[in-house]
Amino acid sequence: MELARRLTLTDAVAIGLGSMIGAGVFSVWGPAIEVAGSGLLIALAIAAVVAFCNATSSAQLAAVHPVSGGTYAYARAEIGPWWGFIAGWCFVIGKIASCAAMALTFAAYAAPDGWQVPVAILAVAALATVNCFGVTRTALLTRILVIISLIGLTVVVAGGFTASASATPAPLPDVTAYGVLQGAGLLFFAFAGYARIATMGEEVVDPARTIPRAIALALTGAVVVYALIAVVVMLTLGADAGSTAAPLAAVVDAAGWTALAPVVRVAAASASLGALLALITGIGRTTLAMARESDLPRFLAAVHPRWKVPQRAEIAIAIIVIVIVLFADLRNAIGFSSFGVLLYYLIANAAAFRQSGAARRYPRVLQVVGVLGCLVLVNTLPIVASLIGTGVVLVGVAYRMLRLRLVR
Repeated sequence: MELARRLTLTDAVAIGLGSMIGAGVFSVWGPAIEVAGSGLLIALAIAAVVAFCNATSSAQLAAVHPVSGGTYAYARAEIGPWWGFIAGWCFVIGKIASCAAMALTFAAYAAPDGWQVPVAILAVAALATVNCFGVTRTALLTRILVIISLIGLTVVVAGGFTASASATPAPLPDVTAYGVLQGAGLLFFAFAGYARIATMGEEVVDPARTIPRAIALALTGAVVVYALIAVVVMLTLGADAGSTAAPLAAVVDAAGWTALAPVVRVAAASASLGALLALITGIGRTTLAMARESDLPRFLAAVHPRWKVPQRAEIAIAIIVIVIVLFADLRNAIGFSSFGVLLYYLIANAAAFRQSGAARRYPRVLQVVGVLGCLVLVNTLPIVASLIGTGVVLVGVAYRMLRLRLVR
């Protein structure tokens, strides 16, 4: 059974923004400042360039292959089944780690001490339930959460520029090339939300036109927001941003706007929920596509006859995320997520590079820059995250090899 095309351009942009705003703004500044130091804006620019190259590749591929699964489906069609499997597997494992990170970020802002893990688990269960009752409900809720997030971020930017005139931020670490690149790799975690638009290609109205426009609009909006927040955090907190779990609330406190701190916490919680909601949605569609090809258990390929969503896949994902939340560390979750997603986009760029003729929308040089950028950034990530990521990718490869052998 096929999914229904119900998402408009506005819905798709909202889902993309909901995936990006929240992931970066409320969870990545501390780790990024610690490694990039005063080169934070350079790291942000590098991450944005790599993300732009990846976004154009995703848009070009999605316009020709308007089906669920994102690069899993694109790479299967353009390069071959093995490359599609590796892309899909990297996406699923990387984004499941992102789900855990977003659930923990939500709980850090919304729950009192000692209650973070139960609240994170409750958030995952609640949003998975929303997804099970139709994609239009997902888009509507995401749009509401994005609006709430932007209101809170407006307060942060206004407070930050007010405080910066008299603030004496802690000196930032010196710039090193490796630190800037590692910071870019961590910040890339924040930009990966546009993939959610492409993975939902089977549910978007007029996908050849809507998906490229939605990706470009969502990415542009996210870059503007990130740049403003990065400047504010550097001017008001400096190196101290790395020592607080809620840096944007600290910015408001530095401005003397303590009465508005709850607004920021509500915005942070809303942004994290929006990102988590869109993440679960996107992973569910890639899981559905992989299950249809037997690269994951066929049991997960079912689409609910009434709500037209892959309920089994989304329930399975929610269970795995809940298990990870019980043992997760936020920083390692971000690094592990970046590892999987960078490999995913490396394959996306390679698949887009092979397209020609009427399918080609962007110059090949963008795909070359995207491949090189992904290779550089993935090799600068924290070593623990890279080692774990490599091991999990190899487990997936071994699973597919065993399945193919059993089929033969």
